[in-house]
Amino acid sequence: MKTEESKRAVMVGIFVLIAIIIFVVGVLTLGGQQKKFISSITVKTLFDDVEGLKVGNNVWYSGVKIGTVKAIEFYGESQVQVVMNIEESAQRFIKKDAKARISSESLIGNKIIDIFGGTPAVGQVEDGALLASEANLNTDDIMKTLQENNKNLSTITGNFSVISDRLVRGEGTMGTLLTDSVLAKNFKNLVASLEQTSVNTVQASRDLSRFTNQLNTRGSLANELLTDTTVFNKLQQSMTQLETATQSAAVMADNLQETSRKLNNENNAVGVLLGDEEFANSLQRTMQNLETSTQKFDENMEALQSNFLLRGFFRKRDKEERKLQEAQQEQQNQ
Repeated sequence: MKTEESKRAVMVGIFVLIAIIIFVVGVLTLGGQQKKFISSITVKTLFDDVEGLKVGNNVWYSGVKIGTVKAIEFYGESQVQVVMNIEESAQRFIKKDAKARISSESLIGNKIIDIFGGTPAVGQVEDGALLASEANLNTDDIMKTLQENNKNLSTITGNFSVISDRLVRGEGTMGTLLTDSVLAKNFKNLVASLEQTSVNTVQASRDLSRFTNQLNTRGSLANELLTDTTVFNKLQQSMTQLETATQSAAVMADNLQETSRKLNNENNAVGVLLGDEEFANSLQRTMQNLETSTQKFDENMEALQSNFLLRGFFRKRDKEERKLQEAQQEQQNQ
């Protein structure tokens, strides 16, 4: 009897020992998951809406778990303060100006606190510090946006159905373009013309590029005109002279016009000569008489030279004229 009781006591002790071991292992496991046995600091942040966040949810930084949510409590009139335990080993990575936001481990997973951002120059966060928060889009807001997008998509789909139906029936410009072979051919010709215009534009661009390269070639006329100030000054002087000549020609044309006007005026001698036929005939007769008188005068002079009384006078004059010519010839030779 005592042996059976001893066996029973041993079995009970073994089960109790196993239960204690399981309990201790469970406590250690849960404590390890919750970071209960790791040195940590406390960091706080404020949210307008924690979106179902609970105590014990994880705190992440750059996708790495660095702590847990220690407490959630109301703050002020409408805000909620979240207290977090952060591992000391991660403290040096979190900066004073870092921000916290509420996120999810997956699409429908548990809520977490995601710490992000920060400037290295401001230094690491201190124990008990208050981090700024950033609000996320609420799930309800996302669903409302999706509903609005679905409505818009439905409207667009309906409109596209109407447009496609009109296109099939050949209504409107596009429908006519799709069904009218003549219009389609004209459109094709238009596209071909545009393509040729594009080719011509490219060719013109190349020609312009070659022309500009020639302008930049040293020694060329265009380059000299653009860069050589001496050539430019000469060209400018030539243009000035040309302008002066043009002005002189204009003045000459005005003078010729004025002269022509005077020539057509019968109140002056030239005008009378050009316009009065009777005066011209009279002047012609006078000139004929003068010519006849000149001939008679020459004949009289020849007769006088033949006269013995005046022959010595004319010979003496001829001799003096020859001496004068010989003296002039000697002076020219010297």
